[in-house]
Amino acid sequence: MLSVPRVTVIIATYNWSGVLPYSIGSVLRQTFADFELLVVGDGCTDDSAEIVSAIGDPRIRWINLPENSRHQSGPNNEGLAQAGGEFIAYLGHDDLWLPHHLAASIAALDGTGADFSYALTANVAPGGAFVWPTIPDAATGAFAPLCIVHRKRMTDEIGGWRHYRETKLTPDVELWQRAHAAGYRFTFVPRLTGIKFAAGHRRDVYLTRPSHEQALWSARIEAEPDFEFAQMANFIVGPAVPNGIPYRSLLRMLLRQTVARLRKRRAGVARWPGLRPRSSIDEVRRFKGL
Repeated sequence: MLSVPRVTVIIATYNWSGVLPYSIGSVLRQTFADFELLVVGDGCTDDSAEIVSAIGDPRIRWINLPENSRHQSGPNNEGLAQAGGEFIAYLGHDDLWLPHHLAASIAALDGTGADFSYALTANVAPGGAFVWPTIPDAATGAFAPLCIVHRKRMTDEIGGWRHYRETKLTPDVELWQRAHAAGYRFTFVPRLTGIKFAAGHRRDVYLTRPSHEQALWSARIEAEPDFEFAQMANFIVGPAVPNGIPYRSLLRMLLRQTVARLRKRRAGVARWPGLRPRSSIDEVRRFKGL
């Protein structure tokens, strides 16, 4: 009789097989090993199925949607439908987890009885020019999917991901806000647990399909015993530390974001971080080469 895993990890992917060994590898290196991994293709037509199969871990299952849904909400919902775990974790196919992500998240959920945990994410600029943190905010849903873990019953009860054409919010922010408004308990994990390589910052990435950044950072995570501490320090120190953001630069970034959000609010475009015009995700897709 097959045992039921505590955690179902969902990786949504589309025709970018070269990055899968790195994202999947970061799941397999988790210190918390009681999981199943569903790699869900959004109508993939490349060799992603063969790449996943070649990894040869019985905890991994490949699923492919019959046609492309044009957003990770489709594969994520399929993953939710087939998930057997008590908890759900998401990882972008081009992103990485640090080895303690699941252990720290599940410990926080078990320890508090909360329904939803969120941690810190490091965002890598194209080419590694600099790294900056996502500062999570439970009230607004301002955190990336790779840093969260939630109880499966949450989406069973309030529904899963909505397609971006059905909501003014980005589908992830809309889901987090819906969960928060419904009274589900959130808890913060005060650790860096994920590395994000935002495709929206990398022009034509789905046409060129590189994997060198994921290879480099995956090797660093494995080789540097103080990797998490060093990256946390990089968020606040000067240029003496590689990829560090000087405090003045961090303030300038915050000021620019604040001004941009005020302009959007004045124009009636957004009231929440992550709120976009309905056409903007289509524009981002074109920028990414989709």
